[in-house]
Amino acid sequence: MAPHFSMATANEAAAVVEICRRLDGIPLAIELAASRMASMTAIEVRDRLDQRFRLLVGARRGVERHQTLRHAVAWSYALLDEPERALLERCSVFAGGFDLEGARAVAGIQDQFAVLNLLDALVRKSLVVAHRSTGKTRFSMLETIRQFADEQLEASDDGEATRQAHARYFAEREPDVLALWDSSRQRDAYGWLVTELANLRTAFRWAAAHDHLDTAAAIAVYAGYLGGWIELHEPSTWAEELIGRARAVDHPRLGQLYVIAAECYRTGRLTDGVGYADAAVAILGTGHFDDMLFDIEPTALGGTYITVGFIDRWLALCRKRLACGEGMSAFNRGSMVMALATAGEFDEAKAASEELLDAADATDNPGAQAFALLAYGYVWRDANPTAAYEALRRGLMVAHDSGNRMIESYTAVNLSAFAAANRDPMDALDFLTLAIKNFFDTGSYSHMVSPLAVLASHLDRIGRYEAAATIVGFSFTAFALATFPEIDAAVAHLRQALGEDVYQSLTDAGGKMANADAARYALDQIDQARAE
Repeated sequence: MAPHFSMATANEAAAVVEICRRLDGIPLAIELAASRMASMTAIEVRDRLDQRFRLLVGARRGVERHQTLRHAVAWSYALLDEPERALLERCSVFAGGFDLEGARAVAGIQDQFAVLNLLDALVRKSLVVAHRSTGKTRFSMLETIRQFADEQLEASDDGEATRQAHARYFAEREPDVLALWDSSRQRDAYGWLVTELANLRTAFRWAAAHDHLDTAAAIAVYAGYLGGWIELHEPSTWAEELIGRARAVDHPRLGQLYVIAAECYRTGRLTDGVGYADAAVAILGTGHFDDMLFDIEPTALGGTYITVGFIDRWLALCRKRLACGEGMSAFNRGSMVMALATAGEFDEAKAASEELLDAADATDNPGAQAFALLAYGYVWRDANPTAAYEALRRGLMVAHDSGNRMIESYTAVNLSAFAAANRDPMDALDFLTLAIKNFFDTGSYSHMVSPLAVLASHLDRIGRYEAAATIVGFSFTAFALATFPEIDAAVAHLRQALGEDVYQSLTDAGGKMANADAARYALDQIDQARAE
């Protein structure tokens, strides 16, 4: 260790921890990194670990054999036979691990037992790690080994073909993963997405960079579709990246890409989101492009339109889809009911909702079930609050158990409005906390205004007028007013209770808050309300 080295600052200490982690705890690698600190800071060493084989060179005290990290890894690599080397190199294209099927795909070997035998040998030689905690074995490499194997792959003639096989493998997982999603095992589909996100990212990036548009589009569409339900927004940006190229060639998946790209509204890009939604509506159903997955565009685009107050466009889309006799899923039935109710067509909404509970019971898709229950609770919240509350509580449980974070968050907001007005105020605060944290943690800032607006109404009800007005300044949007019109009454009362000047000053302050500040302020007000 360099004599002048110090971990006195938090940044240096954090850099040392990260160096040890990224070097996989390998003693030689850590010692070589420490020797570099004679002329570099820990932060500078950490920032160069992507080139670790060039960085970590030099004499090791008392040992002449392994003078560089590369020599140490090369010594182990030289002990492998050719099939083992080939598999290790090809599996280096995986990011974040792989399973047996993935290894078979990149190796180009159909015999699963042949691949198993090779993986077993690599595990025994500590070049591959086997993880068995999930009931299905998953493999990974220490990053140092992976980088070395990747260098060897690049130096061979197999690099391009292996990366293409990796990208194609993840594109071709689409039907299997979507079938899993449309079943009682939906949570497993979301778990797969999270587990394989790094691989999907790598596969998409390679395909997009090498003009494999079919492959890139498949990955962007189905990963973006799944990600929307759990508020994982990154894959929707992949769809957006492809739109220009897909539009130039009238790619069959262009409409699907528009729908997925429209998810950008959730992070605050409302104008772009509406533009993509309108483009999707214009071409889907024309027969020139692939239909949206599960014909679900009324549900997928509803949030985009309602966030900016374009309820008429949402309702027209629902009517268009259902009039064709297509897309009669619990999702689209629920969307029709909510669009009607939001547009003020309550009688038609109630009539349309009569089949929702049966639709919820008939489907094996937990997300569809929870969404139907959400729609039923939303439309009956005034006319039959008891039945509505029961449906929402049931829907919340289904959404939570199946990993449907988006539906869970929406349902919690609706339950908070019920609980604040009719039941235990503490329940209302619990539901609001759940929704605010979910929306903020996932970056769904456009939706965060709904629980904040409901919170403002609740704070007004219990006499915390200044806090209520401050939150109104941030959250009083077309989306909040469209979904919870009762908030308008709270605003009128706050103006009267505080006086126009004080009210305006407080709402101005709230309107200037950043998303993080607004979330923090709201959660602090919830804590104070609980303590009273």
